[in-house]
Amino acid sequence: MVLLVAACGQAAAPAPDKDANNALVGAWQSHISFSSGAFEPMKDLEFMYAMNAGGTLTESSNYDGAPPVPPAYGVWKKSGPLQFEIKYAFYVTKAPAGFEDIAKGGGWAPDGHGVFTEKIQLSEDGKSFKSTILYAAFDKDGKPVDGGGEGTGVGVRMGF
Repeated sequence: MVLLVAACGQAAAPAPDKDANNALVGAWQSHISFSSGAFEPMKDLEFMYAMNAGGTLTESSNYDGAPPVPPAYGVWKKSGPLQFEIKYAFYVTKAPAGFEDIAKGGGWAPDGHGVFTEKIQLSEDGKSFKSTILYAAFDKDGKPVDGGGEGTGVGVRMGF
């Protein structure tokens, strides 16, 4: 009977290994505050990350709809004890010049891309992080443009 009860019991999930290469795997939510650049006026900017095993990630923000832009995609890697670097890019769109553009089948058009590079310091318990973030802006030909900036982030692991 004891063996049957032991076999049917649920084991608690192991705590994340803080020094393992996969310590970021999972879903995260962060508040980002820029001190310069195009994102500086956005005081309520939040990013949601899905960090995948193998080092890829998807990021979306609460501003993805203004103007409409797709999520960002990128990579992450371990850079030291409890330290990680992530780099992700997204496409920038520009508004139609007028209603006549929309009537002709036009709409929001590609207008360059942005690249975020973030350095993350994971907490000892693996449930939160602090980060520094750099933003670089590029035109549709891939040339740097004004709007880049620097900021900080504070993130928490999502869970039940």
